Amino acid sequence: MMNERIHDEFLKILAEELIPAMGCTEPIALAYAGARAREVLGCLPDRVIAYCSGNMIKNVRCVTIPNSENMVGIEAGVMLGIVGGNASKCMEVLEDLTDEDRKTAAAMLRDGVCTVEYLDSEIPLHIILELHKDASVVTLEIRYDHTNITKITKDEEVIFSSDHKEGGCSLADRSLLSVDNIKDFADQVPLKDIHELLDRVIIHNMNIAYEGMAGSYGLGIGKIIKESYPDGVAVRMKAYAAAGSEARMGGCDMPVMINSGSGNQGIASSVPVIVYARENNICQERLYRALAFSSLLTIYQKEFIGKLSAFCGAVSASCASGAAITYLVGGTLEQIKNTIGNVLANIPGIICDGAKISCAAKIATSLDAAMMAHYLAMNGRAYQADSGILQEDAGETISCVGYIGKEGMKQTDKEIIKIMLQ
Repeated sequence: MMNERIHDEFLKILAEELIPAMGCTEPIALAYAGARAREVLGCLPDRVIAYCSGNMIKNVRCVTIPNSENMVGIEAGVMLGIVGGNASKCMEVLEDLTDEDRKTAAAMLRDGVCTVEYLDSEIPLHIILELHKDASVVTLEIRYDHTNITKITKDEEVIFSSDHKEGGCSLADRSLLSVDNIKDFADQVPLKDIHELLDRVIIHNMNIAYEGMAGSYGLGIGKIIKESYPDGVAVRMKAYAAAGSEARMGGCDMPVMINSGSGNQGIASSVPVIVYARENNICQERLYRALAFSSLLTIYQKEFIGKLSAFCGAVSASCASGAAITYLVGGTLEQIKNTIGNVLANIPGIICDGAKISCAAKIATSLDAAMMAHYLAMNGRAYQADSGILQEDAGETISCVGYIGKEGMKQTDKEIIKIMLQ
């Protein structure tokens, strides 16, 4: 019998984290902030200052903004949101941009209306926008999460304030997350409670994977993987997941169902599982349950790391995919935990040096490690506790890796940002 509290809280967690977004989530967060600030100002500004934390800068500077006709950068994301963004659409804020909006934003960019300042903040995801029009000023602040507005002022009057701290915008009890509880939920949750949400994951994330394989984005990594390696399900898993990421990083305006604030994590935690299930004629019910498992395991890992850090999120999401495939083929709880340990014994050191098309290669590499971990676990092989940072329990290993990603790599993050800003 499923624990009712776990059932209800895990459904809330999935609803909070699996949401649609167009493009890389950091420039979209800037566009959302710009759109909301412009609503408060009531007109187009004549001067904009965007104060951005280091992680925001590194995750925006290299990606193409969707529906922008190949605009790149912080200033472009902010101005597109201000000129034509629809804040009510949240992470799809730029969906309704028109040619006139793009022309207006481009002209304002040429005129130098928007400037960027480095925000020296201990909060990885931190934005403060100032919109000026004559003597009027609107200031809007976002902290911790992409749409988590914590303060809005107009002409020094506070018109909105929130005390949300990290994780405070979640309405669900995430302390219940554990590998055991996630498996119990995936085993027992009624399909009627999850299939609509997971259908959107399947449709959106596979559509952008197909687009990445068919289109011309970045290096065309998906096609090259598929054509260059011996044919097999693991190769196709890597190819389609990498292609979806590359399309997203390359400015494709198709939405992705994100996970823990990241489209790449949404793709890496879903597309490989879907491809594996389809290639092996595994029934739809089992696929739904495996996707619920993978999604929650990704969220569980990211709870320890945070939304942004120097730790590559492709590792967490691919680890979840590998464990979900072990689950999908009927692996035991021990084999699932061994898959997790085998991944985290191998690749916990991949750094995040910003959002860009090479994220697709990191997904492919991480999935290769995840499948190797799966095959080892299914053959009764696992790295033992005290092998490096591995612990007796998979949850303890996850927490240790998370601590390294969030706390241990803080200086690494600063050095990465310093190099990128130079």
